[in-house]
Amino acid sequence: MSDTIEKAPNWLVRWMEESGITLWGAADLVEFETPRDDTGGGFSRAVSFAIPMNPQIMAGIQDGPNRAYADEYARVNRRINALSEALAGKFRSQGIRALALAASERTDTVRIRGDFPQKTAATRAGLGWVGRHCQLITRPFGSWIRLGTVFVDMGLSCAPAVERGYCGKCRRCVEACPARALSGKAWAAGVPRKEILDVMACDRWKKEHYFHLHKGHNCGICSAVCPYGLKVLKKGR
Repeated sequence: MSDTIEKAPNWLVRWMEESGITLWGAADLVEFETPRDDTGGGFSRAVSFAIPMNPQIMAGIQDGPNRAYADEYARVNRRINALSEALAGKFRSQGIRALALAASERTDTVRIRGDFPQKTAATRAGLGWVGRHCQLITRPFGSWIRLGTVFVDMGLSCAPAVERGYCGKCRRCVEACPARALSGKAWAAGVPRKEILDVMACDRWKKEHYFHLHKGHNCGICSAVCPYGLKVLKKGR
């Protein structure tokens, strides 16, 4: 059990256990510009959590996404949104300002981004690091996850932030990307997304080749070939 969980309010630990969430933590976001709620205020903390994807489905898209993956992607996102709203409601019921961040929602279609990077909250919460495929990699589940974030105005104890990656010399995701959108640069805290991922090339390829799957929002090849995910599949056999 991490320090951030040991020091978390008992009700929050119980809520996570009852919700079946095993990987979560609190992130210090004092130095970041966060979304604002209807009071106009931002947030100093966030609770970040990960929901694993079905490993058999993930392993099955190394040559390209399919309907099973698109359905799993949507199912997990729906679960994250329901959990995030429920958790935000629990905080608010105790008089604590809270705001749930929607999963996989693009609010800036020009720069192809949401209101706040889920991966930033996750690395600041100590859940994992960003791989060369620009996805969060966790020890328990690899990158075969989706992320949830709930911003809170509460002095939660936070885990040490992850500041660098642990991909070593592996470039499997870079070599597998059909869009050639990955630069191969190793991530470290503060490295801009554009230095790792050509988001326009990635988005263009998905729309040209996989538009039938959520209008080109799905690919997943880079994540499917990640050795950290494949280790999860082997453990389950």
